[in-house]
Amino acid sequence: MQLTKLALGLGLALGMAATALAQTTMRISISTAQNSHQGVAIDTFAKEVEKRTGGRYKVQTFYNGALGGERESIEAVQLGTQELAFSSTGPVPNFVPETKILDVPFLFRDKAHARAVLDGQIGQDLLTKFDAKGFKALAWAENGFRHMTNSKRDVKTPEDLKGLKMRTMENPVHIAAYKGFGIITTPMAFPEVFTALQQGTVDGQENPLPVIISAKFDQVQKHLSLTGHVYSPCIFVMNKGVFDKLSAADKQAFIDAAKEGTKANRARVDEDDAKGVADLRAKGMTVIDDLDKSKFVAALAPVNAQFEKEFGKANLDKIRNYK
Repeated sequence: MQLTKLALGLGLALGMAATALAQTTMRISISTAQNSHQGVAIDTFAKEVEKRTGGRYKVQTFYNGALGGERESIEAVQLGTQELAFSSTGPVPNFVPETKILDVPFLFRDKAHARAVLDGQIGQDLLTKFDAKGFKALAWAENGFRHMTNSKRDVKTPEDLKGLKMRTMENPVHIAAYKGFGIITTPMAFPEVFTALQQGTVDGQENPLPVIISAKFDQVQKHLSLTGHVYSPCIFVMNKGVFDKLSAADKQAFIDAAKEGTKANRARVDEDDAKGVADLRAKGMTVIDDLDKSKFVAALAPVNAQFEKEFGKANLDKIRNYK
């Protein structure tokens, strides 16, 4: 009897040890807070990966730039020192130049248009461009339409932007466009932005409402203008070598988990956009929500002419006119 119990105990112990050995842990990171549209994305993704792989894969989640800013995280995924990252497309063109086209100002009519482009053939073709650069792009998600904040003055017209020192993402298309507005651009990783605003190193920044809310920029910025000048996607990226080693079923599990993360992420963006203006006004921000966007579009005419040369007018029109 004692031998049977001993054998049973050993069997259970060995079984548990085998299960423990069979579980592979991976890491995914974001630069924003857990309580944000990006936090919801990676939390949902991690939960779905574990569920869809029967617990064989566990994804550890890191927030607030704990593993570095977006550019550093993407670089770590490319090098294989980090398995996964979730990032806005801000620094992505530095790794996958074909994605630069998505950052052209006033390219998308609204969120429905942007989501249709990313979920359709154009977006899916762009995902394949990551393969040659050491990534597996699992799915497009969303950061949102970017708006401008600053500590100096109300911005109602493009002229009001002239001379403002603004933090920009490390993105060549954004930098070119904002210089077109007369902004003094200061590229900076996101984890450094709050302190730079607080200390007056820069006057302002631009980000979607969900980021402005979750980063508590209302504490260091007085003026918000709903310029909606650029639509900012997000993306789930995985190290290509790590992805390639997965079984066909597990590859699909990671892709499907990313799609679920995208659903949760977009729902949170919609929620934040719906309540964001009232929320930020209640916190003391002055919000300009009735500016004439056509003036901002017109101010960028020379820059847009450059973009049409760089990307091809037909390629931009294909996105602009996408149904």
